[in-house]
Amino acid sequence: MRTSNPDTGVADDPAAYRLPTTVLPRHYRLTLAPDLGAATFAGDVEIALSVEGASSSIVLNAAELEITSATLRPDGGGPERSPVSITLDEREERAVLAFDGPLADGPATLHLTFTGILNDKLHGFYRSTFTDQAGVERVIATTQMESTDARRAFPCFDEPEFKATFEVTLVIDDGLNAYSNSPVVEESVRPDGKRVVHFSPTMVMSTYLVAFVVGPLEHTDPVDVDGVPLRVVHPLGKGHLTEFALDVGAHALRFFADYFDIPYPGDKLDMVAIPDFAAGAMENLGCVTYRESALLVDPATAARVELERIADVVCHEIAHMWFGDLVTMKWWNGIWLNEAFATFMEVLAVDAYRPDWQRWVSFGVEREAAMAVDGLHATRPVEFPVGRPEEAEGMFDVLTYQKGGSVLRMLEQFIGPDVFREGIHDYLVTHAYANTETRDLWDALERSSGRPVARIMDTWINQGGYPLLTVDGGGAVTQQPFSYSGDPGGAIGSRWQVPILLRTIGSGDDLVESGLLTAPSGTVAGPGDGELLVNAGGSGYYRVAYGTDAVTRLAASLGELTPLERYNLVSDTWAATLAGNAPLADLLRLARALGDAGEGDPSVWSVVIGALGLMDRVAPEDGRAALAAGVRALLGPLVAVLGWEPLPTDDERTPSLRAGALLTLGTIGEDGEVRAEAARRFAAADTHPLHGDTATAIVGIVAAHGGADEYEACLARYRSPATPQEENRYLDALSGFRDPALVDRTFDLAMTEVRSQDAPFLIRLLLWNRHAGPATWARVEAAWDEFPGKFPSSTLPRMLDGARGLCSPPELAAEVTAFIESHPLAAGGRTVEQILERLAMSVAFGRREGPGLAATVGDVLGPS
Repeated sequence: MRTSNPDTGVADDPAAYRLPTTVLPRHYRLTLAPDLGAATFAGDVEIALSVEGASSSIVLNAAELEITSATLRPDGGGPERSPVSITLDEREERAVLAFDGPLADGPATLHLTFTGILNDKLHGFYRSTFTDQAGVERVIATTQMESTDARRAFPCFDEPEFKATFEVTLVIDDGLNAYSNSPVVEESVRPDGKRVVHFSPTMVMSTYLVAFVVGPLEHTDPVDVDGVPLRVVHPLGKGHLTEFALDVGAHALRFFADYFDIPYPGDKLDMVAIPDFAAGAMENLGCVTYRESALLVDPATAARVELERIADVVCHEIAHMWFGDLVTMKWWNGIWLNEAFATFMEVLAVDAYRPDWQRWVSFGVEREAAMAVDGLHATRPVEFPVGRPEEAEGMFDVLTYQKGGSVLRMLEQFIGPDVFREGIHDYLVTHAYANTETRDLWDALERSSGRPVARIMDTWINQGGYPLLTVDGGGAVTQQPFSYSGDPGGAIGSRWQVPILLRTIGSGDDLVESGLLTAPSGTVAGPGDGELLVNAGGSGYYRVAYGTDAVTRLAASLGELTPLERYNLVSDTWAATLAGNAPLADLLRLARALGDAGEGDPSVWSVVIGALGLMDRVAPEDGRAALAAGVRALLGPLVAVLGWEPLPTDDERTPSLRAGALLTLGTIGEDGEVRAEAARRFAAADTHPLHGDTATAIVGIVAAHGGADEYEACLARYRSPATPQEENRYLDALSGFRDPALVDRTFDLAMTEVRSQDAPFLIRLLLWNRHAGPATWARVEAAWDEFPGKFPSSTLPRMLDGARGLCSPPELAAEVTAFIESHPLAAGGRTVEQILERLAMSVAFGRREGPGLAATVGDVLGPS
C-alpha cells in the first residue's frame, strides 16, 4: 500500500522506509562504552540473524552513527564475509551492507563496531545533567528509544515487529552505576580501571523498549513484590523522595499481575528518575524512565493532586509491561491501543490504590479535554493509517490517551467489568511475546462477551468526533454529530453505535438499564418512574441534550446525581454554550445552583472555573468589574466555608477545590482579602512553609499581582528547590507576573537557563497569561527559527497551545493564525490545526457573549 506523507503530499513507497523481511534478528549481544565527558560512545554488537530469502545485502537502521567495521559469519560454518560497501542513508536512517553475492539461507551472526554521540536532543542515547549537593555538575548517559531512536544508540532492526532478545554490556568509569532492562549477572574490572557490567538476556521484545542508563546514580534497596525486585534509581542525594513511588509501584505490580492473571513478564523492575526527559515517562521493560517530578516526591509537602499524578504515571508505565511490552503493536498505527489501554488501566489501578481519590470522577476532566478537541473539524480518528514512522508522532495526544481510554471505559461498563477482564486475559495469553493489530483485541472481547465489539468500537476508533444525544420527555433519543462550529464536517463522523446506560432520578432505586443505539433515533425507557438520566454513571463518551424543563428538574435534583453525572451535566451545558447552542446564562444558572446546593466536588467546579477563565479573556474593559463581582458572589461563600487550612470535615478531594476556588477568587475575582492573605503567607514562607495543597494557589495569586521582589523570591525558590514539585511550582509562577520587564525576563530564562524539557511549557504559560500573552507572542515570532534546534520537536506544538489564549482582541488572533499557518512546524501539524480552530472558537464566543457579558453575569450571579 502506498501512503502519502502529510507534510509533503508526496506518495511514499513503504520499501523506502520499511525494512525488508529477508533478514530477521533473533538476539543482540550489545556492548557500549560511553564517554560522559566527551559526550561520545563506542559500541560493538553481534546480531544473531536468520536469513530467509535470496538477498545480497542486509538493510538495518542506523542514525548519527559511524559503522567502523562489519562482518557476517554463517552459524553452520563457512567463510566469514565482509560487505563490499556500507552505505548510510541519512534521510531514511538506514545502513545498507552490500555483499559480493547472495547470502546463504539460515542462521548467521552479524558483527558491527560503531561510534556515536551522546546528543542533547533527549532522544536515542543522550546526555543529561544535574548539580549535586556540592554544587558540581554531574553527567548521565540515558536513553529514550520510542518511537524510532534505538537506531541512534546502535545499528538495529528498529521496527516494532522485529522482536528479539537483548544482552547488554556497559563499560563504565569507576564511581558510576549502570542499569538496563534486565538484572546484572556479572561485573569485572579491566586493567585500565573501567568496570564491565554485563546484564542477563531480556525476554523477546521490540527495539523501542531497550534502555540503558549510566551515571552518578544511586538506588534504593530492592522491595520484594511477590518475587519481583523493585527499586527506584535516582540522582545522588534524592533517596528520601522515593518512598511514595515504591509504595505505588508495589501496588501496581500486584494489581496488574492479579487483574491480567499473568505474572510480571520481566525479571526485575527499576524505576529511574532522569533530570532531562522530554516525555513524562517511558515503559522500557524492567527499566522504566521518568521525569524526576513524575517519580520523586515528599508526601509531607506535596499537594494531593501531585501525589495522584505520580501514582497515575507509575501505574500507567507498569501497565505497559503487559500491554505494550509483552504484547506489542505490529506497526505504529497501533500505538493508540498501547497508550489508550495503559491510560484506562492507570485509572483503574489508582482507583484501587486510593478509592477516596475518586479517580474515575477526576478522569472525567481528562475525557472532557479529549472531547474539546474531538468536537473540532480538525479532529482525527483515534486510529489512522501510518506510513512513515514519524507520522505516528501525531498519535501522542489527548485523542489517543484520553479518548482512547474513555471509549475503553465505556465498553468495559457496557459489557461488564468481569467480562471485559476475561477478554483482556484471553488477548494477552493468545499473543504473548508477539505483535498484534487492533482487531485482535476486539476478537478476544467478542469471545468473552458474545457482543459485536468490533462493529461497535469501529464507529468510535475509525472516525473522529462523537454524538450528541437529544432526549425528549417521551424517551425518544436521537443522535447527531456534535460540532463546536454548529455544522459537522472535517474528520467528524456521522453515526455511532452508542452504548447507553439509563436510570431514573427520584425512583427510589439505583437500577440501571443498558441498550445500544445503532440507528439515528430510538426510544429508551428507564428502570422506574421519574426523570430519565441518560449516561447513567457518566462513563459514556458522548454529550446529552435535554429539554429545558428536564434540565431544570435535573438541576433541582443535583444531590441525587453522582459526582461524575453532575460533572457531565455541567460540561455538556458549557459545550452547548461554546457551540452557540445555548446562552451563557444557562451555564451561570447551573453554576449558581451548584453553589446553592453546596457542591463539593472539584471536578464539577473545574468546568465553571474554566468557563470563568474564558469570560475573563473576552470581557470588555468596562465589563471586568461586573465579572469580578460575579466571581466573588459565586465563589466567595464557598471559600468562606473552605477557608485556607485543612478542616476535619475535608475529604481527600476537598483540598483541590479549596486551591481552585482561592486562585480564581484572587485573580479573576480580584478579591482584596484573598490577595492580602496570599501575600502574607507567601512572605512568611521561609519560616512557615506553604501547605502543599494551597501552595500553587498562593504563589499564583502573588505572581498575578506581584512585582520585582516577589519575582526574585520565586526565582530563588525555583533555583534551590527542596523537591521536583517545588521546582515546577515556582517555575510556573514566573509565567504569571504581569509587569512587561518581568515577562521579558521569564522568556529569556526559557531560552537560556531553563531545561529544554521545561522551557516550551513555560513559554506556553506566558502565552496563556492574559496580560503577558501579546508581548510574549512578539518574542515567539522573533525566536521562531531558534526553537527547532533548542527544544525537543514533540514539545513545540504543546508550546503553541498557549496561543489559544490570544483570542482578544480578534485582530491579535488573526495575526497569530496567519503567522502560524505561514510558518508550519516539521511535526504536529494536526495538533496545530486544532489549536487554531479552538482559538477561532474562543473569538466567536467573545463576539457573541462579550458585549452583554456584564449584564448577563449581573443578572444571574448578582444579588437576588
